[in-house]
Amino acid sequence: MTELVSTTPGLYPLPDWAKQDLSDLKGHQKHDLISGDEGPDIVSAYDRAREEVVSEQVDAGLDHIVEGQLRWDDMLAHPLTVHENVETGGIVRYYDNNNFYRDPQVRGELTFSGDVAAELDKTTDLLGDESLQAVLPGPYSLADLATDEHYGDEADFLDAIGEFLAGEVDAFPEHETLFLLEPSLVESPPGDDIDAQVPEAISAVADATDANVVVHTYWGSLEEKVYAHLMDADVDAIGFDFVAGDRDQTFYNINEYGTKDSIALGLVDGQNTLVEDPETVRERVEWTLDRVQNKTFDTAYVTSNTELFYLPENRATEKLSALAAATEEELEVEA
Repeated sequence: MTELVSTTPGLYPLPDWAKQDLSDLKGHQKHDLISGDEGPDIVSAYDRAREEVVSEQVDAGLDHIVEGQLRWDDMLAHPLTVHENVETGGIVRYYDNNNFYRDPQVRGELTFSGDVAAELDKTTDLLGDESLQAVLPGPYSLADLATDEHYGDEADFLDAIGEFLAGEVDAFPEHETLFLLEPSLVESPPGDDIDAQVPEAISAVADATDANVVVHTYWGSLEEKVYAHLMDADVDAIGFDFVAGDRDQTFYNINEYGTKDSIALGLVDGQNTLVEDPETVRERVEWTLDRVQNKTFDTAYVTSNTELFYLPENRATEKLSALAAATEEELEVEA
């Protein structure tokens, strides 16, 4: 029997009320934000918004609850853009997704920050008996989105990013799962000089937690060589984008090189406002798992393919309910 777990990769849209409130507050406190000092009114607004998105997930019936990453204005680059030894450069666009962010320029040693751990501590206070899922950028994607002005070598920089993230994870409160988001493995695959080092950096982060670790890839399908190397990472599951990806390529990778004992299925469109009904999601789960040869998974994490940031708040909430309803029963799949 495969246990179905409904969840998401995090990074939710801000509640509608918070967009204007935070825009006004940040306009008044622009200098403080540049220095990393959020004023009490901004902190209070984010606390209220966090409570709202956590409640939405609980009410929808999701199995694993994320913090929502509402403070992550620079998306996956956030853990660096708030670091004291990182300067935020000009506006850039990540992954051609029509959203614009600041360029994190690493100017000094990546020492412990604790920023994400503080967010998760607050989330734990809201959860009660619900299962917390932590979310971080994977080390390769974070290195890919940053500019190195300190370490001087691509391999050393990747190692430093991996060590930095591992230190952050070590400070997390207890969590059931950790999703490491690695879209750069698809969008900007590592070259021959560093590709074998990527799973080592991912493993370093995964080793910092006792939780189940999922490396979630999206914006397309992994190249064969990238996937083969990724299988060397010491993680519990690899996630696949079955919405934007080349499914034939993904199934070839899985069936040719094997996969982990668990899997994350990106089956709900994180960018399209059309809301999938639970029956459709469940059919996609069954169809997908049926095409994996000679494998019964311990757990299948059923999720959106990308973050939900790109959707209107009401559509994102509706997709949460569809995910939860589609995974109410365990799934029996013939190996």
